[in-house]
Amino acid sequence: MNVLRVGVIGCGRIARLAHLPALARCRDVRVVALAEPDEARRREAALQAPGAEPFPDYRDLLASARVDAAVVTLPPGLHAEVAIAAFQSGKHVYLEKPIATNLPDARAVIAAWKRSGTIGMIGFNYRFHPLYGSARAHLRASRLGELAGVRSVFASAARDLPDWKKTRQSGGGALMELASHHVDLVHFLFEQPALEVSALVRSQHSDGDSVGLTLRLADDLLVQSFCSINAAAEDRFEIYGRKGRLAIDRYAGTLELGAPVHDDGRLPRLSRELRRASGGLRRVLRRSGEFSHGAALRAFASAVQHGRQVAPGLEQAYRSLAVIDAAERSSATGRVVTLAPADMVPGVPV
Repeated sequence: MNVLRVGVIGCGRIARLAHLPALARCRDVRVVALAEPDEARRREAALQAPGAEPFPDYRDLLASARVDAAVVTLPPGLHAEVAIAAFQSGKHVYLEKPIATNLPDARAVIAAWKRSGTIGMIGFNYRFHPLYGSARAHLRASRLGELAGVRSVFASAARDLPDWKKTRQSGGGALMELASHHVDLVHFLFEQPALEVSALVRSQHSDGDSVGLTLRLADDLLVQSFCSINAAAEDRFEIYGRKGRLAIDRYAGTLELGAPVHDDGRLPRLSRELRRASGGLRRVLRRSGEFSHGAALRAFASAVQHGRQVAPGLEQAYRSLAVIDAAERSSATGRVVTLAPADMVPGVPV
C-alpha cells in the first residue's frame, strides 16, 4: 500500500483543529472522504481536505471502496456503534478515546476488531508526546530511585460545552474527557495496572465535571489525580522518589528533574546523573509543543502500511475504561473498588 486512503468520520471541533491538519501533514496519507451530518461542519472540513468526498451518513463512507481506513472523531456515545460498523466493513480504524461509554460496548468493539483482521488503534495521543516518552525513559532507568507516590492534575478552562459533553450518558464529564487520558498515561509510565480505585465526583455545571481519583497500582504505588472541565487549564504529572522528583508540565512544554530538598531546607547537590539528564532534556522539551496527534496518526498509518498492530490498541483502551468504570462505582458507593486481573484484559502489555 503506497498511499493510505483515509475517511474521517465526525468533523467537529477536535477533528478540524487536530486530526485533519495532522493528516494533511502525514506522508503517504490522503483524506479521501468525510462523513458529517451537519452541513456547515462538513463544508468547513472539506476546505481542509480538498478533493475528499463528503457524506452526510457515515455508513455511505464505510461502503466506499476508496476508503482504506477510518479515523473516528465522534462524540463517545457513538464510538462503539461506528467502530463496529467500520471493522465489519473491513476498514482499519483509528478511534478517538474512549473506546466506548461502557464495558459491554467496549467488549463488542474488541470482538469486531478481532474478527476483522484489520488494524485498530485508540487515540491516546499523549503517549506520543516527547515529554511523556522522556519521563518513561527516566523511570525505566530508575533515576528517581524507589518511587513513593504520584500526583497529577488535568483541567480545562470553563467554556460553553456541546450538549454531548454535558451528560454522562453521551460520554461527557471529567472522567471520560480527561481522566481517561491520565489513567492511560499511568499505565504507560509505570507499566503496571491499577488494582484499587477510589473516586469522588462533583457535578457543578454539568454531569461529573470534576473528579478526585486515587489509584493503587500492582506494586502498591499510590497515584492521586484531580481532573476538571470547569477550572483553570493545567496538565501536570509529579512523580516522587527517594532520589528525586520528576515534574512534567505539558502546557508549559517542560520536564523538570531534581533531587529532594533536605529537612532543613538546604538544596542538595544534584547527582551527576540527574544534572546530565535534566540539562539536555530542558533544552529539547521546552520546544516540544503539542504535536502528539500527528505522531499518533503517523504511527497508525505506518502500522496499516506495514501490516502490524500498534499500541495503544483497543485492549489498552479497555483497561483505561475499566478504571473509569471502577471510579464511577466507587463514587456511587463511597467504597474502594478492587479490579481483578480479568477485569483488565489479562496478558495485554500496558
